[in-house]
Amino acid sequence: MADLQLKSIKKSYGSTQVINGVDIDIKDGEFVVFVGPSGCGKSTLLRMIAGLEDITGGELTIDGDVVNNLQPKERGIAMVFQSYAIFPHMTVRENVGFGLTVSGVPKSEKVRRVNEAAQVLQMEHLLERRPSQLSGGQRQRVAIGRAIVRDPKVFLFDEPLSNLDAALRMDMRMEISKLHKKLGATMIYVTHDQVEAMTLADKIVVLKDGEVQQIGSPMELFHNPANRFVAGFLGSPSMNFVSTEVISYDDTSITVGSEVLDAVTLPRNGRDVVVGDTLELGIRPQYLEPHHGDVKGALHGSVSLSERLGTETVLDVALLDGNKVIASISQDQQFEVGDKISLYFDVNRVHIF
Repeated sequence: MADLQLKSIKKSYGSTQVINGVDIDIKDGEFVVFVGPSGCGKSTLLRMIAGLEDITGGELTIDGDVVNNLQPKERGIAMVFQSYAIFPHMTVRENVGFGLTVSGVPKSEKVRRVNEAAQVLQMEHLLERRPSQLSGGQRQRVAIGRAIVRDPKVFLFDEPLSNLDAALRMDMRMEISKLHKKLGATMIYVTHDQVEAMTLADKIVVLKDGEVQQIGSPMELFHNPANRFVAGFLGSPSMNFVSTEVISYDDTSITVGSEVLDAVTLPRNGRDVVVGDTLELGIRPQYLEPHHGDVKGALHGSVSLSERLGTETVLDVALLDGNKVIASISQDQQFEVGDKISLYFDVNRVHIF
């Protein structure tokens, strides 16, 4: 396996810059997820690592060797694409071993590697089938098996689960996580799905407009987002943002309030403020505690939508100023559309932007 370093990596198409000086250090055996909205540059960055896109500026090293100008086959990587890209006229065995056949690997060695990959992926019983006889999840396993037999330094996954239904995506997430633990491999995985990022990654790289917004473990990014974008992107449902005004402050605390929020006192944490400053509070839906009616010390509004999901109920709450927040509450609490509601929160769980 391998370490990777991306040092001031840039990519442009003519005068259009799409990757703006990205620096990432990936350790041997890490599972790193690139995540961000469509068009943020995550797939382009992955393709640059693979050698499928030229690097405009900066340096890419694998195990200390600069690989900017190496062909994909010379980099020791294997890539699993969003589309399965398997040959319909070949059996699973032939598809998994195709790259070894092209490389001239002896037949006995090829048989051994294909059988080992099939065992790892629990698809020995599928080896003589053709793709038309497989489910979507089984076809994706074939694509992953084709990567495993190459024994690469680095596995690259480009949104491999996006063509699967929700239940199958969850199953395949678990399979990929098990595969990483079994192989101890360096893996880089691209997705726009923050649930995949949170559940799979050792380390998440959040991208926006070709720039890294934050790098860290899933829970580090969840609890300590570097900025409003990261805070709003990670977490489901997304974080709520409420605009407030500074009413007063002292050395250790800030008191804020607004048309929809009673005055609350928050930890100052060294923040520079003056009376009248506008601060945006970030509050996760899971940390809002609802109460019927209009009581003191809370956000105030009315329920505009109630979605019962079994283990929880998600409420859309229209605030008095016309904005809305989302609260994720226990299924035991009952609210109907139109009900007045007050939402409390722990001030120590609030993010200030």
